[in-house]
Amino acid sequence: MLTTLRTHWPEYLMEAAELGAFMVSAAGFVALLYYPASPVRVPLEGGLARRVVIGLLMGATAICLVRSPWGRRSGAHMNPALTLTFLRLGKIAPWDAAFYVAAQFLGGIAGMVVAVTLIGSALGSPEVNYVATQPGASGPGVAFVAEMTISFVLMLTVLSVSNTARLARFTPYFVGALIATYITLEAPLSG
Repeated sequence: MLTTLRTHWPEYLMEAAELGAFMVSAAGFVALLYYPASPVRVPLEGGLARRVVIGLLMGATAICLVRSPWGRRSGAHMNPALTLTFLRLGKIAPWDAAFYVAAQFLGGIAGMVVAVTLIGSALGSPEVNYVATQPGASGPGVAFVAEMTISFVLMLTVLSVSNTARLARFTPYFVGALIATYITLEAPLSG
């Protein structure tokens, strides 16, 4: 365990920073598009238009983070589902998985602390609600199934594309496109 921690701690910190940056981006974009006093809110009336814009922005954010030097070095899991899948496939050691997941949670929390500091009260408005994920009108059961489905499709895509020689270099773009699609179309189900 100590050897793992000593040799891989930069990657754990990178994972935390990547997810933190993703959360700051999400908070900023949602506040910009949903906060009532935002100058961008009026021209983008309607939930679908806003979700399309947020989806494109968050998909682009994911692509940038995955392609960044830190993303390339750490593996850019940024999601415990990815880490746990790689653990299950034997591609990472159990201790690495534990530290990656811990770093991802800490990075998400740190990202929201930074977002609250930068954005302020707009983030706490009911329209923005700290970008909390809450089940849609269909309820938590549908939200759970929807999240399981999109996680499965994301992992299937990452594994398929990254293990196909002619497509591997496009993996970040497939991930970004899925994130944009999920935010646009699936968000009403799972929040």
